[in-house]
Amino acid sequence: MLADAARGFLDQKAPISHLRRMRDEGRVFDSGLWKAMAEMGWAGILVPEDCGGAGMGHSAACVLAGEMGRTLVQSPFIPTAVVATTVYSSVMDDRSRHALSRIATGDMTVALAVDEGAKFDPEHIESKAEKVGNGYRLSGRKRFVVGGLSADRLLVLAHTEEGPTLFEVEADQTGVNRSALHLIDSGDGADILFDEVELDGEAIMGQLGRARDVLVPALRAGQAALAAEMTGLASAAVGMTIAYLKERKQFGVPIGAFQALQHRAAHLWCECEVTASAVLNAGRMLDTDPGNAAMAVSLAKARATDTAQRAVQEGVQMHGGIGMTDDFDMGFFMKRARVAAEWLGDYGYHANIVAQARGF
Repeated sequence: MLADAARGFLDQKAPISHLRRMRDEGRVFDSGLWKAMAEMGWAGILVPEDCGGAGMGHSAACVLAGEMGRTLVQSPFIPTAVVATTVYSSVMDDRSRHALSRIATGDMTVALAVDEGAKFDPEHIESKAEKVGNGYRLSGRKRFVVGGLSADRLLVLAHTEEGPTLFEVEADQTGVNRSALHLIDSGDGADILFDEVELDGEAIMGQLGRARDVLVPALRAGQAALAAEMTGLASAAVGMTIAYLKERKQFGVPIGAFQALQHRAAHLWCECEVTASAVLNAGRMLDTDPGNAAMAVSLAKARATDTAQRAVQEGVQMHGGIGMTDDFDMGFFMKRARVAAEWLGDYGYHANIVAQARGF
């Protein structure tokens, strides 16, 4: 029911033509669309009910993310409604409760600033937060902050004397310098320089030196939702390709009648189905046994990355020359798949986690 409702809403309010229009206008965030999503309850899908949300769990969040992937929706759903909400829910102090209530109403967006190198590596931290009186002075640079250009707040990972600590920072605060990162999918991305940003002690999310306690659950939630989005993307790309195989004719017959293309299309469909099962399992594990969800989440993200890449590459090839043109939508799917493959860990990163979990 949730998927059907989401699909109807997105087909009407956020089809791929909406993304094309945003790209042509140079926009990376549609506040009206996000507000409408919040009114549907999506922004608060993981927000506890006593904070004004729906509290439906990660499986439901993955359902929504999968439907958004089908139409390549450009929104802060994963950075804000999934990743940031999981952080705030792990802390659950007065400040976090207030943030959760604002997220649920669509009045606040948040981005996670972790990456500092060319690849996702939350263990690599050079940013520092120096103790100054009762507060801290934050300095460093973060790269590939998805949702960072339009976010109202930033969750920033930095070193302190006690160890890695997660801080909440107002995005428009003095010393925060955001520069647009021109992603190939026309998405909202930023590189951010923190130049001696003054923070009070209340900016610490969770415990000092214990960033991992609140960051790991949030990263896993985001990875599962991103895997769901990529699976929806792959499914839509395959559907578009199969429809084309039925319409395009050569030698007087639809090209879908050629056995070689039938085999390739059937293989893609099977890959999407298996990956969808992996995503469902990841959401189930996050809801029922989050402490042991690492392998399920990484398996889902690795499979979704591979499946999405395969789906868009085969889609472009089977469409022939038209698949390479900007006038045709398949290129948008390819670009989104490429960006999503790198965010929150690429195939190699997650395949290594699965291999280690299995004793290799």
